[in-house]
Parts: sequence; C-alpha cells; structure tokens
Amino acid sequence: MASPCFTDVFAAVIAVVNSRIPEIGELLLKRIVWQLNKSLRCNDKPRLLALAKFVAHLVNQRVAHHTLALELLHRLLENPSDDGVELAVAFLTECGALLHDLSPRGLAACFDRLRDVLHEGEIDKRVQFLIEGLFAIRKANFRGYPAIRPELDLLEDDQQITHDVSLDDSGVDPELGRNVFKFDPDYALHESQFEAKKKSILGDQDEEEEEEEEETSTGSESESDESEEEDDLEIKDKTETEAVELRRTIYLTIMNSLRFEELGHKLLSLNIAPGQELEICRMLVEACAQEKTYNRIYGLVAQRLSMIRLAYRANFERCFAEQYSTSHRLETNKLRNVATLFAHLIATDALPWDVLGYVRLTEEDTNSSSRIFVKYLFQEMTEQLGIRKLNERLTENAAVLGDSIFPKDSTRNARFSINFFTQIGLGGLTEGMREHLKEMERVAKEDREKKLGGSDSESEVEESSSDDEGRDRKRRRRKSDGRDRKRSRRG
Repeated sequence: MASPCFTDVFAAVIAVVNSRIPEIGELLLKRIVWQLNKSLRCNDKPRLLALAKFVAHLVNQRVAHHTLALELLHRLLENPSDDGVELAVAFLTECGALLHDLSPRGLAACFDRLRDVLHEGEIDKRVQFLIEGLFAIRKANFRGYPAIRPELDLLEDDQQITHDVSLDDSGVDPELGRNVFKFDPDYALHESQFEAKKKSILGDQDEEEEEEEEETSTGSESESDESEEEDDLEIKDKTETEAVELRRTIYLTIMNSLRFEELGHKLLSLNIAPGQELEICRMLVEACAQEKTYNRIYGLVAQRLSMIRLAYRANFERCFAEQYSTSHRLETNKLRNVATLFAHLIATDALPWDVLGYVRLTEEDTNSSSRIFVKYLFQEMTEQLGIRKLNERLTENAAVLGDSIFPKDSTRNARFSINFFTQIGLGGLTEGMREHLKEMERVAKEDREKKLGGSDSESEVEESSSDDEGRDRKRRRRKSDGRDRKRSRRG
C-alpha cells in the first residue's frame, strides 16, 4: 500500500517464499481476498487500486490462479461504474499479457464487456479514454506491459506453487487469530528451523558480506577523502541537452503517429520525469500552430491527456495563458490554429472555463492580435456547442469569469464588449450584457437628473428670496412717499 511502484518486486519475493513455504503464500492470498471484498463493499478506491495491482502481479508470478483475476474482473464489470471500470482497466493493464496466454476466451469476454460499456456512453469521458487506451495496448499485444520483468523471473515452472483461492467470502478465512501473540514452549527449536528455511531461501549471505566488508574497508578509508571532495562538486548541464533531446523525441512521436489514439498512447508511454509534462503540452501547441490548417488530431490528443492526468490539464491551462499573452508574435494562421485547439479543449470541458478569465475584453487590455485570437476562440466554441449552449455555459460560469469577457465596470467597456461580439457575428451572446448596459445608462441618467434638480431648486430659492426683498423695498418706498405727501399737505 505504501509503495505501489514496487508491487511487482514484492510479488516476486512472495513467489520465492511461497515455493519454500506454501502456507505463507496461501495465507497472504486469503487476507488479500478478504481485504478486497471489504474494500469493494466500502468503495475504498485507493486501497482497491493497490490490492488489485498486487493480485495482478501475484497472478503473473503464478502464486494465485488466473481464475481469481477473471472473478475480480467479472465483479467489477457486472454493474459498471466509473471507479469499477477504471479499476478493471488498471488490473487488465497489469495482468492482461498473462491472461492473453492462459485464458484468451476469458480475456476476450472482458474486452467485449468493456466495448459494450464504451458504446453505452454512460461513464465519464476520462474513463472512456482509459478504455480506448487499453484497447490500443491489447492491439499491440501488450507490448511494454510484460507479465513478469526478466530480472524478476526468479523461479522455474516446476518450482512454482499456485493456490486456487476464490473471491467468495464464504470460502475465505483470513485466520486473524494468528495476529495474536501466543507463548511458544519450543521457541528455540522453531527459531532454528526458521533460520534454516531462511538460509535455504536467501542463501548464507552473512559470511560473504562480512568478508567483502573486511576487504573493502581498507580501500574505502583511503578513498574516502577523495570521494568527499568529488561529492562536493556538482555537475550542472547548462546546455539543456536533456530538454532538447526530450523535445526531439516528442516531435518525432507526433510526426510518426497517424491516429490520435496511437499518438496519445505513445506520449503516455514516454518515460518522462515529473514536471516534464509541460514540454509535451508546449510541443503539441507548437506543432498545431505550424500546420497550414487546423488538424483535429492535436485537439483530440490534448483532450485525452487533460482528462486522464491532472498534470496535463494544469499545463495546458498554463499554455493558454502563455499563448494569449504572446499572441502579438503569432501570424494570423497560427492564431487560428492555436485558438481552435483551445476552443476544443474548453468546449469539451478538458480545460476549466475559468481559463477565459485570462482574457479581459476591453479596448485598453487587448490589441489587434489578441482580438483575432478571441474571435477564432469563440467562433469555434459556437460551432461545437451552438450559440444557445455556449450562452448557457457562459452564464453558468459567470461567477468564475467575473468581468473578464463581459466587463461591467463602466459603460465604455461594456459597450466595447457588445460591439466586439456583434461585429464577429455572435451578438446573441450579449443579450444579458445589453440589459445591463441599459440599466447602467438609466442609473447614470437618474444621477444626472438628481444633480440638475438640486441646482434648479437652489436657483428657485435664490429667485424667491430676491423677489421677497424687492417687495419689501417697494413697501418701504410707498410708506415713505405717503409720509412725504402728508407733510406737504400740512405745510
């Protein structure tokens, strides 16, 4: 469970021990079957994958009978689910070569069932790609997936002891009582017998190791100082020879493949180190850009890689950001090919829709090349999904897209986005944006009217106050004129 990459090595060790002490091999198989049934009931996928791989290699080493493998495959494919089919594909990849020789009819029945599952189309796309990859491996007669590696083929046919253990719960006793400590009155006798068995299996290597240590101890002391100095020196290859060789291998693989299934299988079979998936993604994008017209094989391979492994999905997302940011360096034909490739990945959900967040469709944030890129991107997605479905997907992902494709921070940016999609023939995508623009203009108009209304009221107040002052002056003048007239009459 802790080291699944060494499962075939552990199975080889068990095969050697089983040839001398069959009881250990039988007990191990019983406990594995018991854990398998328990994990199947609990749907514990990580444990099931590890146990199934162990069973496959025990079958390859002839510790377990091949009927156990067929039983497990029947159980997994009887009521197919995404996890069950994925587990069956992984199991057949490990022990398919042996079943091809020992039980070709049983293997053919399993592949017929997988073909039916594939045609029904009810399982996840990623699992469908795994099934197609398994068919490609079978077509190549499991080349690259041998039952036993030559260095682990340690026993002759007459030394192998095979146990026929069934997957049925009722016939399996894990003998858990052996886990409990029990006092052994004949401990010394049994321990000496065990040591004799151990030497017969592993050989008497202790004395040989001691002699070798004595011979090498004198020489190692004299060379220790020199080796320490050499260890301090680290050789760094700054010529990037390995990277160039890897890119050359990837390029030749792409050019020598006729179908996308073949290309995907070859790329997944490359012995690349973790972190080198980015080189494969970049090479696929660059090869696609160099074509005179878009070749759909690149989109299908990129889709398969992204759905099978998350590392490829993340790296293709990184490639999208790189290609969009450097779109001004690409010619129109390359822009069309690259945009069509990424449109296929987004439309098929091989890439998350939030990658469109890298695009901010405003006059300041785009140039002529990036607008051409976005044009081909959305036109290709419209061809694959239809404008109604595309509009629905954009609406569903509005939260993660934010204000990138349809900016709503200002009427100027909103109007630019609407005009852009209208000019490329996709005005149907902007219906919601048009309503939002109308609302923004209405709110802006109300704000202006409020400001104008406030200034008008102030002027009215000023006018009314000035009118009142004028009336007061007239009254004072009339009073003063009346007084003057009275005085003149008296005089």
